[in-house]
Amino acid sequence: MSKRILYIEDNPENRMLMRRVLMAEGYIMEEAVDGQTGLQKAAESPPDLILMDINLPEIDGYEVTARLKQLPNMLGVPIIAVTANVMKGDREKTLAAGCDGYIQKPIDIDLLPSQIESFLKKE
Repeated sequence: MSKRILYIEDNPENRMLMRRVLMAEGYIMEEAVDGQTGLQKAAESPPDLILMDINLPEIDGYEVTARLKQLPNMLGVPIIAVTANVMKGDREKTLAAGCDGYIQKPIDIDLLPSQIESFLKKE
């Protein structure tokens, strides 16, 4: 059975690229354009993995991650930050906020499928 991935990202080009790469690998992609929509989608039907943009409008990815981690039906669902925040300390801040992993932008489309697979195997 194909794994479902929820990508919470406000940039349409980033969503399109991620969708094309991961659907080609057989994943089922769901998308949310902001944190509130992402919270609703995850609460209604928990995915197998969440890819989280950190720089979201209104509710940032750190806050969305914290809220998702409080939902009982989200236990064990890995949340992976996908972010352009690559300054010293950003990775640590992301992991401290509750993300289970970190993929930096711009994404490496050749490396992405194996990164996603490794996060799913940790379940």
